[in-house]
Amino acid sequence: MTTSLQIYCVKCKAKTDSKDVQGVTMKNGRPATQAICPICGTKKFRIGAMP
Repeated sequence: MTTSLQIYCVKCKAKTDSKDVQGVTMKNGRPATQAICPICGTKKFRIGAMP
């Protein structure tokens, strides 16, 4: 699933589109968003609920 969600990629050092976007819950119960960078394949993570 490719979406236009822009999350910062630490390896690419830029905001890139994301694929395989999924909502996750952290240990403390707060929502977060997890995805994969289509350019380098690194796992990206953003604190906050999925838009």
